[in-house]
Amino acid sequence: MDQDADNKAPPSAVWLGGLGALPFIGLAGAAPFLDGSHRLFVIHALAAYGAVILSFLGGVHWGLAIGSQGAADHPEFRTRLIVSVIPSLAAWTALLFPENLGLLMLAAAVAAMLWVDLRATEAGHAPPWYPKLRIPLTCVVVAALLFGASA
Repeated sequence: MDQDADNKAPPSAVWLGGLGALPFIGLAGAAPFLDGSHRLFVIHALAAYGAVILSFLGGVHWGLAIGSQGAADHPEFRTRLIVSVIPSLAAWTALLFPENLGLLMLAAAVAAMLWVDLRATEAGHAPPWYPKLRIPLTCVVVAALLFGASA
């Protein structure tokens, strides 16, 4: 089997990931040009979308855990399930803080999930191409969240 083919992200994942990054770019890019309630709405929308995507990243790990052939009572299975719900709890918590602080929390959590994703790939739990998708998307998302927090 061709190892390069194994490491290449599927085109559908690349396109969908790229489309999923557009709201981050658009909302963060619009924030500095708005004021008052419009700016607050855009920053809130950015935080809400960031929370949804962070929860989605946790859901990836839930799917990897339940899709594995390991025993449901094995400690590693339970640990992976616990790790998979932490992003949703972090996302929800970030939404309870003022928007700028919440955006910083989301940026840190998205970056932390990249670390989790890289470890999962190294352990063989995620496909070998997953980091090639996640690294650039994480860079865009974290940059947008930080830009939005500073706007």
